[in-house]
Amino acid sequence: MSTIEVNGKTIELDEHGNMVDPTLWDEDVARTLADMDEKFIGELTQEHFDVLNYLRDQYFNNNQNQPMERQILKDMGKIWGKKISSKDMYKLFPFAPSKQGNRIAGLPYIARKGGY
Repeated sequence: MSTIEVNGKTIELDEHGNMVDPTLWDEDVARTLADMDEKFIGELTQEHFDVLNYLRDQYFNNNQNQPMERQILKDMGKIWGKKISSKDMYKLFPFAPSKQGNRIAGLPYIARKGGY
């Protein structure tokens, strides 16, 4: 386990870099987690935060659901009002939206294969 400091808060991370307490998450924590990720390049945009907030909503308001990629694509397409491809989503989260996205969204690690 390790910790990070964000705006005076000490945040504990598990061995995968996921937050131990997802209730401590905010956008500054997300930026810090993204900056720590060698596979994440660039700044978090509104589209990133749309996905992160969607993932957090699913987790906190839908029985700790952590959707797989097909569901993320489908639901984000509805939110954005356009068809979203895997390629579009991997531009945002190159190391899998269902894994890297969950980690940057401050959610627990989930061990599973594939995105569908």
